[in-house]
Amino acid sequence: MAPGFCEDCARLLKEFSAYLRKVCREFGQKVRDVFRELCRCTCFRITPERSLLTEDSTSLHLPCALLNQESLQVLNRLSVSENTDLQMTAAMYYLHLSHNLESSLPDAFIEPVVALLLSADLHVQKTISLSLVNLLVKNNVCKELVIEMGVLVPVLELFQSGDAAAQCHSCACVVLLASSESNREAVLVDGIIPLLALAKSYDPQVQQNATWALLHLTQSDWSTRILCQAGAIPVLVLLLQSSDSEVQFYSCAALCSIAAVQEHHQKLLSIGGHFLLKSLLTLMSSSVQKNSSQACKCLQTLSKNALIQEQLMELDCVWPLKALLKTSSPESALTLLSALSAHPPNNDILVSEGLLDEIGQLLHHHRASSVVITHSCKIIADLCGSCAGQQAVMESLCLSGLLRALLSPALSDDTLLRVTSHLDHLMTWDQLRSKLSVTITSEQVSRLVKLSGRTQTPQLSYNSAAIISKLEMNDDKLHLLRPHYSTMLDYLLVYLRQKDVKFQHLGIVTVFNLKKDGDFSSLFADSELEAQLRMVHAQTEETRRLLQMIQLSSVYP
Repeated sequence: MAPGFCEDCARLLKEFSAYLRKVCREFGQKVRDVFRELCRCTCFRITPERSLLTEDSTSLHLPCALLNQESLQVLNRLSVSENTDLQMTAAMYYLHLSHNLESSLPDAFIEPVVALLLSADLHVQKTISLSLVNLLVKNNVCKELVIEMGVLVPVLELFQSGDAAAQCHSCACVVLLASSESNREAVLVDGIIPLLALAKSYDPQVQQNATWALLHLTQSDWSTRILCQAGAIPVLVLLLQSSDSEVQFYSCAALCSIAAVQEHHQKLLSIGGHFLLKSLLTLMSSSVQKNSSQACKCLQTLSKNALIQEQLMELDCVWPLKALLKTSSPESALTLLSALSAHPPNNDILVSEGLLDEIGQLLHHHRASSVVITHSCKIIADLCGSCAGQQAVMESLCLSGLLRALLSPALSDDTLLRVTSHLDHLMTWDQLRSKLSVTITSEQVSRLVKLSGRTQTPQLSYNSAAIISKLEMNDDKLHLLRPHYSTMLDYLLVYLRQKDVKFQHLGIVTVFNLKKDGDFSSLFADSELEAQLRMVHAQTEETRRLLQMIQLSSVYP
């Protein structure tokens, strides 16, 4: 008995377990006795199918052993019998088979499935369609062969049964069959209209399965085009307002696939009153995280269209997006805002709505997230194009947030490259350079020096050193840099030896700025760096002399 039980509980549970096993044995024996007596009665000897079934019934627990010619003959006769009880027996056999079969079902065994799907009894149809779903999910049958054998027509007819379970099984079959590219055309031609009708069902499970099926049919450009021609867009847009969160997700994901193709944008926008965009903005505020993220993703896909961006801004999309930035998963909203900030006409509105304040807060709370940092950098750079944007950056926590991000050990080199690149770019504006010089801490200076010394990653090293060179070299900053002079002399020497002129220029500018400090000048004097600088100077003079000769010879041929 499991540990943790007292002696009395362990005894009671043991007794109960023994009693339960006894009851099960007695029940099993009773069932066998009843069926033995029933089989002796003439009522069960009216047709040869029953006697065949009785002979094979004891082997139903070994389905793989029954995949032979004899069992196939029995199933064929049972499946076309006019007796629905016998049809149900065959259907139950397939259901049992679908749960236990671990190999491929022989092709010949599909024919009875077709016959059972055509049964007049709805219970038989539901049982065999569920069996087919299981077999398709486990890849026990070839999807292409299933279509060739004529299964699709009776499966589609189940759409009209009015029974929720039958319709759910039918939807699942359609999706699984359509997952094969060669089957998709056959499924689409006959299946779209019934699926769209089921998507409007009042039964939540039927509606959910139909929407799920429609989503899977949007996975190729060709099938998406057929869906749109059949009128799927208005149906999917209406489903965004469903009370079922799964239906909302499936319809939104389907619309996202449709929106990825530019030619469908006109139809998406043709629904009056900005209904699609309003519905997506509403869904974006959903408490279900995956629905909110999917709505943002769909809007981001649509935002590649300039007209849709204008409409989004008119609908005041910034406010709900700002609210999403305060959640535990702000990535989707941030990605959409990044797309909006790339469109210059939107920038004044984004600045006036206080977006940069939210970005600054976000950087302080998610400094280890590469997605957050990458898109935040882009938004800040986009919005700094105006004086108002620069002022907003000055008044926000954006600069300190970017500097804090440098200290995160989880960031990749690519993300660090983006951060240092944007910081270097921001320091080209005097106001921001002064602000950053005041904001930077000793720990952040140390990190920049360390990154500058990583000369095996040239661009990251260059960006970091460029930030240092642009700092206002007052007493406070020189005090922060003094402990790192030896390291700086090393990477500056590497820069001066580079063939790339931009590294040489950066090295020279940095030396010039640091020579204001006597401590650096003392280290610099008679150092290898000074010798290298003299060599660069001599090479430059020689280059200048040669260029003058070329100029003179061009003037006086």
